[in-house]
Amino acid sequence: MSAPAPLPRASVIVAVYNGAATLPACLDSLLRLDYPADHLELLCIDNASTDHTARIVAAYGPRVRASREAVRGPAAARNRGLAQASGEVVAFTDADCTVDPGWLRHLVAPLADPTVGVAGGRILSRRPCNWIEAFGERIHDHARAIHGLRPPYAITMNWASRRAVLEEVGRFNAALLRGSDVECSWRLQAAGYRLAYAPQAVIHHRNERTPWGLVHEGYTHAFHAAPVRTLHADLLRRVATQPFPAPPPWEPSAPHWSDALWWRLFQFGKRLGAAHAARRGA
Repeated sequence: MSAPAPLPRASVIVAVYNGAATLPACLDSLLRLDYPADHLELLCIDNASTDHTARIVAAYGPRVRASREAVRGPAAARNRGLAQASGEVVAFTDADCTVDPGWLRHLVAPLADPTVGVAGGRILSRRPCNWIEAFGERIHDHARAIHGLRPPYAITMNWASRRAVLEEVGRFNAALLRGSDVECSWRLQAAGYRLAYAPQAVIHHRNERTPWGLVHEGYTHAFHAAPVRTLHADLLRRVATQPFPAPPPWEPSAPHWSDALWWRLFQFGKRLGAAHAARRGA
């Protein structure tokens, strides 16, 4: 039997803004990764937080490289991390997420194929969770985003790429306050790369847990999707003319009678966001 290929040097980048409440759990989980320590660096980019985020990161000392990005927005913060990363591959997660010990090992595996531009892993709700938080797994269904939608996209809370590939396509669009992961995914595909789903690369996300939070999440998704769709209007028009099967239905791991209600609330928020974006001329 041939020996397994050596793991690439990896840089994990966490962009954070006012994340004092969730950041310690995130960083602690990253420090428990089963990835070789001499092939791993952790970077935390403080996006001009006004809480105790900087103090929390400093407490980790040399185990976590700290930096600050004054330009607001996660895209600008992630680009700062890319500029400082030394890894052959870069992985991203968010400050309100925790990762499984094997997350990075499974996430970088698809990148051995040079045609893969992004690998995205499974996004679950943190446990324990209420029914609204569990429903959030439908909103952040990475398998559906990568395999079930046209054009597909990847989500930066669970994303890995070869650093050279992101540099090739121009990093993330810092003009976008949200949706830069979708926009970058589409540029990567335009450059000839494909997306891969890594179901064993699991993270747990702090999902919205109230009806109002669900409506607000739907609103922000739709409002910030408008400029992304404008940037890629030609792509979306081409896709609309191509035959493609309907996206597979979402099958929750624990169906609950309330799922239909949460879906309607989320869609209501999206309609509000889309209407607001249209009035703004996005």
